[in-house]
Amino acid sequence: MTETAPPSVVPDSEHRGLVGRLPQLPRDLAQLARFDRPIGWWLLFWPCVFGVWLGGEGLQIWLLLWFLLGAIAMRGAGCVYNDIVDADLDRKVTRTAARPVASGRVSKKVAWIWLVSLCLVGLIVLLQLRLEAQIVALASLALVAAYPFMKRITWWPQAWLGMVFNWGLLVGWSQIGLASFGNHHWDAVAALYAGCVTWVIGYDTIYALQDREDDALVGIRSSALRMGAKVHAGIAAFYAATLALWATGVWLYRPDPLAVLALVPVALHLVWQVVTLNPQEPAYPRAHFRSNRWAGARMAIACFLVGNAHAGA
Repeated sequence: MTETAPPSVVPDSEHRGLVGRLPQLPRDLAQLARFDRPIGWWLLFWPCVFGVWLGGEGLQIWLLLWFLLGAIAMRGAGCVYNDIVDADLDRKVTRTAARPVASGRVSKKVAWIWLVSLCLVGLIVLLQLRLEAQIVALASLALVAAYPFMKRITWWPQAWLGMVFNWGLLVGWSQIGLASFGNHHWDAVAALYAGCVTWVIGYDTIYALQDREDDALVGIRSSALRMGAKVHAGIAAFYAATLALWATGVWLYRPDPLAVLALVPVALHLVWQVVTLNPQEPAYPRAHFRSNRWAGARMAIACFLVGNAHAGA
């Protein structure tokens, strides 16, 4: 007999069976921090890896493990904060109505306690970094705090999310690259960061395809709604901009055709997403969105190759 998760486990959970076995409160807290959907912290973690590996100091495994812990904790904290702010809107959207705060299973007081606990884990990670990286990391807090309100005031909350979710690239570079190269190569890092922002606009537009009807009914704005019937072409355009900006960043960092060729695997992956995406089929947007964990992995490998080639030159 196939086990089914309790009704309180949201439909898009990646680990319905595992989460469904937890007692109610731990289950709700796990869902509140999206521990059952690791795609979010992968997408937050990979830009950190880009910045670290671009510095050309090898694998830096222990540092990356700290960044991974920080990505899990701070993505969880961001989701808790988002759910506290968006509880009223979430109740009106089919996909999000069962979330713990929106459904009333977790009070806002308990949610705030959970948020502070996750932030304390993030603070522990922050203290492992050099001062310059700590300052850069803390500079993102205003962007993070404002993000949940963007869907109420702009059709492009995905652009704001892009700035937030890729801040780790700047932190990772400040930890490793800044120590090795000083103030050199910020032009390359800026181009790579801009490419990461357009990457997020592309993949988060894919994610937003799931909610277009509900979002339109309750007044939530998104790039998927703004682009309308041209959404497929819009996603292709943002992914094309991503590859152009990443190639520019790599060239500015190391003007060598072989360095730019390191982007071929991630380019092929983004092309695959565009070619095979069907915006009208709900299962496709979710699968294509989640596949960006592998796009991030391919880009991380490219940064490792380029960074270490540059350091060894």
